[in-house]
Amino acid sequence: MLRIGLSGGIGSGKSTVARRWVEHGAVLIDADVIAREVVAPGSDGLAAVVERFGEGVLDEHGALNRSAMAERVFADDSARTELNGIVHPRIARRTADLMAAAPEDAIVVHDIPLLVELGYAADYHLVVIVDADEELRVRRLVERGLGESDARARIRSQASEQRRREAADVWLDNSGPADDLRAEVDRLWTRRLVPFESNVRLRQLPNRGPARIVEHDPDWPRQAARLAARLSKAAGERALRVDHIGSTSVPDLAARDLLDFQLTVRSMEDADALEQPLSDAGFPVRPDIDVDHPRPDASGPHEWIKRFHVSADPERFANLHVRVAGRANWRYGLLFPAWLRADPRARAEYERLKRETAARFVSDARADRYAEAKNPWFCEALPLAEQWARETGWQPPEV
Repeated sequence: MLRIGLSGGIGSGKSTVARRWVEHGAVLIDADVIAREVVAPGSDGLAAVVERFGEGVLDEHGALNRSAMAERVFADDSARTELNGIVHPRIARRTADLMAAAPEDAIVVHDIPLLVELGYAADYHLVVIVDADEELRVRRLVERGLGESDARARIRSQASEQRRREAADVWLDNSGPADDLRAEVDRLWTRRLVPFESNVRLRQLPNRGPARIVEHDPDWPRQAARLAARLSKAAGERALRVDHIGSTSVPDLAARDLLDFQLTVRSMEDADALEQPLSDAGFPVRPDIDVDHPRPDASGPHEWIKRFHVSADPERFANLHVRVAGRANWRYGLLFPAWLRADPRARAEYERLKRETAARFVSDARADRYAEAKNPWFCEALPLAEQWARETGWQPPEV
């Protein structure tokens, strides 16, 4: 199963995206529909609302007067918090039931307007945000019957564009022709969502192709933060910390468009216990890789054991190294990028190596030989990184 969080500001057109994916076969869970169900006449949710806010929030048929309720809580933060405390837990339980009832091979699209505001982004394999120009959104809302001032107030009350961009794995602009949006939604379904679901369910790895070095992308840290939050949530208390490591964590360093993470655990028993939850979260294990290439120091072989997971997303490549706190490979995973950030000459030398090695193995479909060919340089670089650590007093973070 693949879980997609679909959101966007009021009037952005996310329902259009949801309907199109349903036509392709997605299972839709509509948060607005559920929000109505949990306060339907005869429900315990409606009874709780009436007990708190009085019968004045009911219409002549005994149903919730949503307009009256909205007016009651829109400008009253305390009242809105109390209403949310009644409604949101019931919505969460109903949503969980619907998720559990979906077929094993389903692509579940959760249409949820307040995904960003409620901090739910880490619950999904992907978050898709639909956006549109604000004036266009206002016009759409006015056409639905809202007054212009009311439309603008509702837009302002929701999450900002910046907060939505921080949560978005995919940003769909619905300001242009409808055909443009449909084409991108269809492409996303066929090229990303369908293979992603299959990879997660079957524990398959995407075809990454040969290593290709690109200029540093300033958006890599933001992308990494989203994935790190998902990994941390999937691992739960067994994760002591999750760090963005590797070349993409080093500003101004050209690299493969591949994010590396280190998930710190207390023991290899914890690492093994995480195989299923991490795989379910979209990071299946690669059982053929269970050790790092030992570096030339006095540490024993056990200091380099790890578990290695790979993102199943065919359009966002990522590696996950699960290592035990305090071991040599754990320390090195943090030391190496810290040293490169601080030493421009080392950074330039490593970039030159990466470009030359990628050019040598341009036909290496899995890029494994590219990775192996860099190991001699790492062995030579480690003493220099350790010298830098001694001179600067660098230490890995406490866990």
